[in-house]
Amino acid sequence: MGAHFAVSTILVLCLLGISANAEALLKAFTSACQSTSPSKVVIPKGEFKLGEIEMRGPCKAPVEITLQGTVKADGNTNHGKDKWVVFGNINGFKLNGGGAFDGEGNAAWRVNNCHKTFECKKLPISVRFDFVENAEIKDISSIDAKNFHINVLGAKNMTMDNIKITAPEDSPNTDGIHLGRSDGVKILNSFISTGDDCISVGDGMKNLHVEKVVCGPGHGISVGSLGRYGHEEDVSGIRVVNCTLQETDNGLRIKTWPSAACSTTASDIHFEDIIVKNVSNPILIDQEYCPWNQCNKQKASTIKLVNISFKNIRGTSGNKDAVKLLCSKGYPCQKVEIGDIDIAYSGADGPATFQCSNVSPQLLGSQSPKACSGPVTTTPQQ
Repeated sequence: MGAHFAVSTILVLCLLGISANAEALLKAFTSACQSTSPSKVVIPKGEFKLGEIEMRGPCKAPVEITLQGTVKADGNTNHGKDKWVVFGNINGFKLNGGGAFDGEGNAAWRVNNCHKTFECKKLPISVRFDFVENAEIKDISSIDAKNFHINVLGAKNMTMDNIKITAPEDSPNTDGIHLGRSDGVKILNSFISTGDDCISVGDGMKNLHVEKVVCGPGHGISVGSLGRYGHEEDVSGIRVVNCTLQETDNGLRIKTWPSAACSTTASDIHFEDIIVKNVSNPILIDQEYCPWNQCNKQKASTIKLVNISFKNIRGTSGNKDAVKLLCSKGYPCQKVEIGDIDIAYSGADGPATFQCSNVSPQLLGSQSPKACSGPVTTTPQQ
C-alpha cells in the first residue's frame, strides 16, 4: 500500500436528503474504487444525514476516505437492520480526517433488549469493516451507536490509531470495537467510553495488539464471550499492554459460556502494564458466563484456556473481587501466570480478595491481595 494517495481526488458535497447523500457517497466511492490509480474521497466539514450504505470492493487500486465532518444516522430505531456504514472487500484502504459517525442511538436504546434475550430484533452496527486488508483507520470518532460502534470481521493487517468512541454508560450493547475472525489488527492511542465492552474479542481472532487505550466507563476489555454458538474458531495471540481502565464494570476479562455449543481453544492471551482506577472485577476469568440465565450453568464450559498471563496490573478495585480466576471444572485453565499484582480496595466489606477455581496459577513477583485467598476449589494442572 503506497504512502500517498495523490492521483485522483473526488470531493463529496453532501447537501441533499438522507438517502441522496448515501447515493452521492456511493457514486463517489464506486468511481474511486474503479480507478486504476490510488484515489481519495473527501466528505467535507459540516453535519450530513446519511442513510444505510455499503461501500464494497474489490477495488482496482487503494482507496482513501477522508471524513472531515459528521455524518448522522437516522434517529429511528431501525429494527431488523444490522448495519449503517459498511466498508467491505477492499485491499489497501485508509479512513481518516478527524470526522465522526453519529449513530443517533438514543431512541433505539430505549427499546433494545438484546442484552437480556436471544429473541430480539437486531439494531444496526454503526461502522462495519468486512474483509478489509492492509488498512489504516485513524483520527475518527464514533458517537452514540445504536448497537456496536465498530465491528471488524475478516480483516488482515489493519491498524486503528487515535479512535475516539463515546456513548452513555447505560446504553446497551454499544461495544466500542468488536473483532472476530481477523488476523493482525492493532488498536493504538484510543479513547473508548461506552455502555458495554470497550474492546470485545470474538471467535477466530488471531494476533491482536492493543496498546495505549483508555477505557471507561464501560465493561472493560474482554476476550469473549466464547462458546455461545456452534462452529466457533480458536482465538490466539491477544496482547493488551500499557492501557488504563477507569470506572468500568469489569477490567481485563475472559468469558466463556457453560453448556457451550462448541469446543474451541483460546490461547496466548497476555495483559501487561495496566492501570485500573475504581474498576469492578479488575482481573476476571469467567467460564460460567451466563447473563440473564440463558444457559445451563451445571454443564461445564468446553472452551479450553491455555497460556494466559496478567502482569504488572495496579490500581484500585470498585469491589472486593480484585482477582477472580473461575475456570471450567471440565477443562481447567492451563499455564496461567500472575505477576506483580497490586490492586487495593477500601470498601467496608474489604479487604480485597483473590479467588481461584479449577486453576493453579504460576505466581511471579508479588501479589496484593495475596494469591488465591477466599474460596478455592483448585484442580491440579493436567
